[in-house]
Amino acid sequence: MRHSRLSLPTLVAGLAILSAVASSTLMAQSRVAPPSPVESAPLPPPPGAVSPAQTPPPPPAAVPETPPGPTPVQPAPALPGPVTPQPVQPAPSLPGPVEPQPVAPPPTLPSPGQPLPPVPPQQQTGAPNPNATLAGRPGDASDVDQILLVPKPVLALQGQSSWDQGFEKLVASFRILRDEASRAGLAIAGRPLTLFVETDDNGFRFEAMLPVDRVPESAGRPPLGNGVRASQSPAGPSLRFVHNAPYDDIDSTYETITAYLEAKNIVAKDAFLEEYVSDLRDPADPNLEINVYVQPR
Repeated sequence: MRHSRLSLPTLVAGLAILSAVASSTLMAQSRVAPPSPVESAPLPPPPGAVSPAQTPPPPPAAVPETPPGPTPVQPAPALPGPVTPQPVQPAPSLPGPVEPQPVAPPPTLPSPGQPLPPVPPQQQTGAPNPNATLAGRPGDASDVDQILLVPKPVLALQGQSSWDQGFEKLVASFRILRDEASRAGLAIAGRPLTLFVETDDNGFRFEAMLPVDRVPESAGRPPLGNGVRASQSPAGPSLRFVHNAPYDDIDSTYETITAYLEAKNIVAKDAFLEEYVSDLRDPADPNLEINVYVQPR
């Protein structure tokens, strides 16, 4: 067997290496190993408590699977569509111009030959009206009314007088008629009337009348005295003229009546009927109002 010959330097290096290895081994064996972990047993749960081992763990929350690839972009919210305009209510229309009411022309005296419109008679309703007139509405001194007189029950008293004492005679006659109506229990139902049945230059004959609510009954009542009797007021077509002046000037109204009848070629009855709208107190009263009724034949 062939022995290799080692040089001195090589032996020295080998001894140094062996010494280093031996030192490392001694140091490794001199180190203390760390203590091993002590396994401790868990304490038992208190009586009545559920052991953690017995409680099932909660299920894991479901995690939605995200598909691979880029995250989808959420679309932008849609803009609201166009707003449909609501119909606008039209503004209330202003009232139109007020039409003027026709104004009745002032009454005038009808021209000759012109027919006269009839005036309806007064309708008696309710309690008797002592101020009711035969024509049913006020007259006009500048107008002539064609009316239809309706007969009414009256108390009548005949008499005669001179022209000078005519006013006082009529006032006295109406006083007698009112006294008899009160004594008979009759209500006055209209204005006093005078029917002139005959006239001449010295005076006139007349029949004073007082409208009452009913015909007086003879049974069980005292008879009418002082020459008073039950009668009816004149009836039929008539023309009404108005005297609105003192009684002393009534002749001027009769002159107007005569001229009108001649212009119309109207032949009237000889009897003229006066209705005293105002009370007969003073023959010089400028506001005295009297209706004069003329009946054509």
